[in-house]
Amino acid sequence: MLSVPTGTNLYSFGALFPILAVLLGALSSTLLGFWVSRRTLTYMNLGWLVISAAWMMGLWNQGRQAFTHTIRLPDGQSLITASLQADNPALLLGLVIIVGSVMTLLVSLDTAWRARISFPEFDAMLMYAITGGLLMAFSGDLIVMLIGLEIMSLSGYVLATLQDSRRAEEAGLKYFLLGAVGSAILIYGIAFVYGATGSLNYAEISLRVASVDGLQPQNVGILVGGALLVLAGFAFKIALVPFHQWTPDVYSGAPTSVSLFLSTVVKVAVFAGMLRVFSGALADAPGWASTLQILTAATLIIGNTAALLQANFKRMLAYSAVAHTGFLAMALLGTPATGGAALTYYLLVYTLMTAAALAIVAALQRTEAGMEVSDLRGLYYRHPGYAVALAICLASLAGLPPFAGFFGKYLAFQAAFQNGYVWLSVLAAVTSVAALIYYLRPGMLMFMPDRTPAREYANGQRPPTTLAVGLGVAGVTLLGILPNLWYGWLGNPAIWQLLAGR
Repeated sequence: MLSVPTGTNLYSFGALFPILAVLLGALSSTLLGFWVSRRTLTYMNLGWLVISAAWMMGLWNQGRQAFTHTIRLPDGQSLITASLQADNPALLLGLVIIVGSVMTLLVSLDTAWRARISFPEFDAMLMYAITGGLLMAFSGDLIVMLIGLEIMSLSGYVLATLQDSRRAEEAGLKYFLLGAVGSAILIYGIAFVYGATGSLNYAEISLRVASVDGLQPQNVGILVGGALLVLAGFAFKIALVPFHQWTPDVYSGAPTSVSLFLSTVVKVAVFAGMLRVFSGALADAPGWASTLQILTAATLIIGNTAALLQANFKRMLAYSAVAHTGFLAMALLGTPATGGAALTYYLLVYTLMTAAALAIVAALQRTEAGMEVSDLRGLYYRHPGYAVALAICLASLAGLPPFAGFFGKYLAFQAAFQNGYVWLSVLAAVTSVAALIYYLRPGMLMFMPDRTPAREYANGQRPPTTLAVGLGVAGVTLLGILPNLWYGWLGNPAIWQLLAGR
């Protein structure tokens, strides 16, 4: 437990700046949209994201906090808690959010006009959503986490419906309705946790939950119910089975650049919140881990099985995202040290390979309905660069060495296995083998001769999208061959002891 003498000043405006920089980009997109072209705004927002990332790297190992308050411990010492904390876990997850956001903006430079979303509101909503995501990663209590989640969610609902089409409107409506249900369940869960512990701060909740026997008997039941409701609310947002029904319709109905953002940045931000809550504040609460392992097993089975049956490539990637949610959730079942490192490594790898694959789809598809898997036949003979890049992304998604997806799955399996979830690790390994089938099929079709007319947009290769694809492919290749380029930062157990002030 982190205890600090009363009077120690850990407040720092610097902890706020990475979030404020992104918020300034959102406000400038809102205010300058009438006078500045959308393309100019996008380049400005890319600059704000780079500034935010650079500032985060400058905060490494400083442990900055904002909105602090002091509580007196029974032994006479004081514990300084904060509503917003720029500790190392927050910085690592914040950098992953920035990477996915940069790739989304790069892809939108080329594809937004064809998707009929090339206007300033797109950039404004995107930057507001990123602001909410960073708030979740930097949150020090449940209220800040909830505010960040709602900012991100409301912006995501608008992004899903920006395109003037029935498919986008239907996708946005489903996303809004089910997202509202998830938010309501999450809020109920937060209320239960507060009722059981008398606090909303992660560190204070962790302190009171550490000894469940110290709680009143009736409060233990309230705590368990609250933890399960919070888990269900998060499960809606990351698409754990059976809360995944919205995912394939929204990912396939929304513009592809929006699907890219929802499947990467939003997922990273929600997992950042879950890491704060379940590996920190509620780590010692009973009930949630056994429930999560059942949800994870169902997600692995249904996500991979449904992906096998898809003919549309975007829907296949949507169910693939559901399956990867199961692999990511396994890391939460590990100890904070092994699970936190595995989750953060896997989230970066997942962001790179998924964003690159969807970027290729966005560049080549003729319609926003996406491509059929059969349309990929002969892609190598029409767009060799994109075909090779997509093959690498699919191999990494399948977990094949030497790409980073293999090491990401290995770390997730290891985190769960070492913490006693043997049967779940075996199930995950079996479903990984099954996943090879639906990743192998498009991978093979791309390199088969095809004499039919081209099925893609003729001028698909454009510099910003190609840059995003190159970033993703280079990342999954380098991190697969040299995993310590990223895992070297993550492997230190001391980093993850900072969760919830431990």
